Amino acid sequence: MLRRLYDWTMSLAQTPHAEKALAGISFAESSFFPIPPDVLLIPMVLADRKRWFRFALVCTVASIIGAFAGYAIGMFLYETVARPLLDFYGAQPAFDKLKAWYNTYGGWGVLFAAVTPFPYKVLTIFSGATGLNFVVFTIVSVIGRGLRFFLVAWLLNRWGEPMRGFIEKNLNLLFVIFMVLLIGGFAAIKYLL
Repeated sequence: MLRRLYDWTMSLAQTPHAEKALAGISFAESSFFPIPPDVLLIPMVLADRKRWFRFALVCTVASIIGAFAGYAIGMFLYETVARPLLDFYGAQPAFDKLKAWYNTYGGWGVLFAAVTPFPYKVLTIFSGATGLNFVVFTIVSVIGRGLRFFLVAWLLNRWGEPMRGFIEKNLNLLFVIFMVLLIGGFAAIKYLL
């Protein structure tokens, strides 16, 4: 099944709708969706390495726009939308603990979440709910998301075929690592904060 999913994403990466799908998942992941856009960015770059820069740009821009949506959810809809989302992800206790720290170090938190597997959407919503300076939020989001997506795309462009072979050979292991990182990010919210 995992192999079929991989083959499907590789074939999707070569369709005319691939960039729209990448933009959609990038937007959604920054504001409410749990699956990172890397699951589509990676096969898209591997399928068409000449367009690595464009794919990274689409991913970054859509992610930043999604981050603005997450910020707006936090700022304008905290009680009706953000609080239920934070409860869904088990992040409400973490939200309360982070508030004081966030007033001082929030920009660093956004940068950390933008680059790592830590669920970025939680901090985009949190930033809006706590009123983190929007200029700071935007700057660190652009730097962090740009760094993450452009680095991934560049590495895939640079070492595409060997990386593709490695991915295809170790698909199951990489899936397990991906799931551990994804779940670990949510666990970090629940247990470490």
